[in-house]
Amino acid sequence: MSVADLLLGKPLATSDERAEEIGASAGIPIFGLDALSSAAYGPEAALTLLIPLGAAGVAYIVPVSASIIALLAIVYFSYRQTIAAYPGGGGSYTVASENLGAYPGLLAAAALMIDYILVAAVGISAGVGALVSAAPRLQPHTLALCLGILVLVTIVNLRGVREAGVFFMIPTYAFLGSLLCAIIIGVTKTVLASGHPVAVAAPPVNVAGPATVAVSIWLLLQVFSNGCTAMTGVEAVSNGVKAFREPTVRNAQRTLTVIIGLLAILLAGIAYLVRAYGIQATDPNLPGYQSVISMLVAAVAGRGLFYYFTIGSVLVILSLSANTAFADFPRLCRAVSHDGFLPHSFGFRGRRLVYSHGIYVLAVLAAILLIVFRGVTDRLIPLFAIGAFLAFTLSQAGMVGHWRRNPGPGAGRSKFINGLGALTTGMTLVVVLVAKFTSGAWVSVLLIAGIMSTMLWVRRHYDRVAKEVDISTPLQIEHLGPPIVIVPIESWTSISQRAMQFALTLSPEIHALHVGTEEETTALRDDWKQLVAEPVAKAGGVPPTLVNLVSPYRLIIKPILDYVLEMEAKNPGRQIAVIVPELVERHWYHYPLHNQRAELLKALILLRGSRNIVLINVPWYINA
Repeated sequence: MSVADLLLGKPLATSDERAEEIGASAGIPIFGLDALSSAAYGPEAALTLLIPLGAAGVAYIVPVSASIIALLAIVYFSYRQTIAAYPGGGGSYTVASENLGAYPGLLAAAALMIDYILVAAVGISAGVGALVSAAPRLQPHTLALCLGILVLVTIVNLRGVREAGVFFMIPTYAFLGSLLCAIIIGVTKTVLASGHPVAVAAPPVNVAGPATVAVSIWLLLQVFSNGCTAMTGVEAVSNGVKAFREPTVRNAQRTLTVIIGLLAILLAGIAYLVRAYGIQATDPNLPGYQSVISMLVAAVAGRGLFYYFTIGSVLVILSLSANTAFADFPRLCRAVSHDGFLPHSFGFRGRRLVYSHGIYVLAVLAAILLIVFRGVTDRLIPLFAIGAFLAFTLSQAGMVGHWRRNPGPGAGRSKFINGLGALTTGMTLVVVLVAKFTSGAWVSVLLIAGIMSTMLWVRRHYDRVAKEVDISTPLQIEHLGPPIVIVPIESWTSISQRAMQFALTLSPEIHALHVGTEEETTALRDDWKQLVAEPVAKAGGVPPTLVNLVSPYRLIIKPILDYVLEMEAKNPGRQIAVIVPELVERHWYHYPLHNQRAELLKALILLRGSRNIVLINVPWYINA
């Protein structure tokens, strides 16, 4: 078994595609990790801004969370309709492109790409950051741990959709089960205590502090915008509808329902218990920091085995939440490349029927982000919502256009739901942009504009190429004749003999180019007549011409390239066939042992040549 088979699994035939399709149980860990894991940091992101309000600020987390859940419900009903209307997947990009035009579609695609890159990098960083806070001795290895998890997630996704679902299923359900149990226990204790439960392990005494600012609408809007990070990833299912087995739409909708339902329960339960137990966020930059989830579970169940299991599952799921990005980013890139706005290679499926080029690109971009920030990317968490809500808004606005173009039973109700979704998510986007613009949102805006410009440039390039190569005339066979053949030869070997044999089948006009020392040139010239010229003449052919090129500065490639270009200039309209003899090693570790001039020569000819120059490889395979 090869290393590739061991790491990535054996290649899958196209006929195996149906076996790689998934159901709802596997769809939850594949497409829901980002959304579900955001329950671990979304409420804390909101509570962090309530710290200046002191103990009184905790009371505002319930109405803020209720507003987020209401918005989540609107987005849910909107995306259910999107899945039914566009079962081919593509999500926000497809909907916006078909109903609003190319530019809104590219805007949605760019926003989602930024969102997925942040999800991949920040999700891993958040998980490792939580681990390091629990085990400070690991802090010097933060970046290495982040990159190691990134490699693991990349390999799992390259093994195929079905295997990724199986791999992530256990940690996902462990996270959900433990956190839901904590919420059930806490809610039960709160109800039995008439709303005033006693914490098993009380939060640190320095948590409660006096208010330093007054409540304002602007502060609450900022808290709301921070809490909206809990909604990132809910569009994932609509992008990956085609990954589900038949009935595709029903399975995708069922998966979306479970993900949204679980997320709403988690957000509502955490908000209710945070207020009941009076848990405030702590400043992560100060000593004694504890996450809100850590304090909540400790207050509900104490710091026993259940606590450590729950916190451990939270850490694992945060680290693996990048999987949602790896599931959707390649599919999004495939949809965009299908329309010619990204390289066509993004649409090719790899050995395990996944869009591997998209996986590779996402892994590299996430790695760059982790390296730049040294594995500490907490400041980027609030920026998730920008790309997500921009995509939400364009998707819902596009669905309004869809129902206007496709009226029918229920179209009016659907148009109202999508219109309401577009309005609410659009307003939320404005709030998030204004609240976070000086905190880094402007960087996201610039990146989105840059990605859009790149995609438009790719499309213009493809359009120019298509226009240039388009032809409708019959095959032109006039003025066809044998080319001038040029064969670089270092010395007379089996490799050069094979190249010369092939050259003789193409044309009677052959130029054998030799660049070497005086001794090498003399030896080849002395043998040329006997070894080459006479056998060809006896066979009735025209003997090849040996051309010895002078190279006073010991250059090899440049004299050959100059000769080829000179022959092209002297023979306008004639084909110049350059035959490159090349030794091919059977083992990769032999590759550095041989001179790689052939590769460089081919690259320079392709770079400097024209349509009249044809490049031909003649390989000689060695058995050593």
